[in-house]
Amino acid sequence: MEPIRIHDADDPRITEFRSIRERDLTGREGRFIAEGTVVLRMLAAAHRAGGDFCAEKILLLENRVTGLTDILADFPEDMPVYVATGAVLDRIAGFHLHRGVLALGRRKPERAITELIADLPKKALVVAAFGISNHDNIGSIFRNAAAFGADAVLLDQGCCDPLYRKALRVSVGAVLSVPYARSGTASDILTVLTEKDFAIWGLSPRGGVEICNVPASDRMALITGTEGEGLSQDVLSRIQTARIAQAPGLDSLNAATATGIALYEIAMAQGRL
Repeated sequence: MEPIRIHDADDPRITEFRSIRERDLTGREGRFIAEGTVVLRMLAAAHRAGGDFCAEKILLLENRVTGLTDILADFPEDMPVYVATGAVLDRIAGFHLHRGVLALGRRKPERAITELIADLPKKALVVAAFGISNHDNIGSIFRNAAAFGADAVLLDQGCCDPLYRKALRVSVGAVLSVPYARSGTASDILTVLTEKDFAIWGLSPRGGVEICNVPASDRMALITGTEGEGLSQDVLSRIQTARIAQAPGLDSLNAATATGIALYEIAMAQGRL
């Protein structure tokens, strides 16, 4: 693919990359911005696999092209690749873009939670998050899910969009590799998991057992709630609960950190690691 040079920040061919931060807030109707080398590589893999995600175009700082040759080769030959100087790229993005690597991706029609769960193997590990609005936490939860071999991530409608640029970047592209669905209420998700015979465990400082003592089941779901409030009493009344032992003085961990520790223990119990 021969890079196409962009001289004008108002060039209509790169409209989708303009004023990135404002568009992060207003949404892109199924499209998203992949930022950085690692996420670009994950997008190339997702596009090549022909699954839920595909790439539409790429915008690079001119001096980054040579170092990205191997990644660019993983995209179709007709993929538009635009290049610009640092000054032009900063005017396009609306701020100093020091990574100099952007791509426009698109998510294909999202599967319903029931459909996603129906496609899981008989022995499965699922992560569910309820009401998490922090993009760093969402991104880290996906990174943890990928690291410990979870089969899917389920998000209720109160969670932020994992395709938000920062969440995607923090996940190091794991949002593009771990199947997920985002819809419905916590109650809806728990109902589906129960119907599909999942052993459902939620994290709570007052959990019934230590996380290392959670017994293995063929189908397991780990539930994480918001920082501070945690899981609601209604949710806690419907599931089994586990705690993570901590030194005196604190009663909770960062949501993403707690999820990572718990996933490690559950994945070990299931023999995934």
